[in-house]
Amino acid sequence: MIARRFLLPILIALSLLIAEDNTTHAQQNPAIHVVINMVQLNVAVTDKNGNYVTGLKPEDFKIVEDGIVEKAATFGEGNQPARILSDSPPTPATDDSSSGAAEHADGTTPPNFEEMISGAQVYILFDTSDYMYRGFVFAQDAISEFVRSLDTADKIAFYSYSRDLNRSAPLTADRSQVLRAVRSTIAGDEAALYNGLLLTLKDASQNKGRKVVVVFSNGPDTSSVVPPEDVAEFAQSAGVSIYMISTQKAKLEPVSTVVFDRMTAATGGKAYFAKDWKDEHQAFASIRDDLAHLYSLSYYPKANPNTGWRAITVDLVGDRFKKCRVRTRKGYRPLPVRFSPDNESTSSELEHK
Repeated sequence: MIARRFLLPILIALSLLIAEDNTTHAQQNPAIHVVINMVQLNVAVTDKNGNYVTGLKPEDFKIVEDGIVEKAATFGEGNQPARILSDSPPTPATDDSSSGAAEHADGTTPPNFEEMISGAQVYILFDTSDYMYRGFVFAQDAISEFVRSLDTADKIAFYSYSRDLNRSAPLTADRSQVLRAVRSTIAGDEAALYNGLLLTLKDASQNKGRKVVVVFSNGPDTSSVVPPEDVAEFAQSAGVSIYMISTQKAKLEPVSTVVFDRMTAATGGKAYFAKDWKDEHQAFASIRDDLAHLYSLSYYPKANPNTGWRAITVDLVGDRFKKCRVRTRKGYRPLPVRFSPDNESTSSELEHK
């Protein structure tokens, strides 16, 4: 518990030291460019009865980041490929003092757009801890059926976790490889859910486009060293939606129930608590249905001096949508993740997917 409490302050302190060193360098060499990539949003829209609202247009959505109205750059619905809405990214005024205002990359075609239009990349994270001795085969069956049903997904990865993370099937379009990995899993050892989830999210963050993580958990976390709040924030900043399917055993633990609900809601996903194996199949089917009805929106952030947490809200425009519910991630934190020295200047990229 003490390790968890001190981990986040240590990470923040390290980030501040890096930022301070970079700012000092910026004062010596003012030619510093901050490049911010597209912000990708998975957006679900439902009516008052919980039914998906289809057929919406880009102009039906209003995207706001930190009170700044943003212009959508790409738009897509369900399994249809996204389309470009603007010819080029905006070019706000630069700020050589590294205050956080963004200078976007030059060019008439949005960078990395090919990756933006690909199908959803689905990472499945399976609990193989000692909580899984009962119902293990039923869970494998439910996951296998889910994999087979994802015919429109671009690629699927299958990971499992107990105390450690096992990347059984890295991201691949080969469904048979994923299915073999599912059947090869065995149960044992303690559960480090949040450790495994964070590593899975980091893998997903390396790729562009629509990304979701589907977690099957049969019990509470017993051995992670990272707090769930940090995992949820990283997922939001990386633009990865988290879906969690858990059994009644996890729901009996109040802390896990609250954490699962909050984490999925913050990232635009959902949490399900299955009473039996039939509920597990229904939960996976619901996730598949959700993925098929998501709207894909992206935008280039306008100049924003805020280098900390940036809040995102997506609303529908018009009185006819007043009773509709919009679900997406709540924000992100742009972090300097790569510094590349040059002969004449230093470039710092703030990347988020």
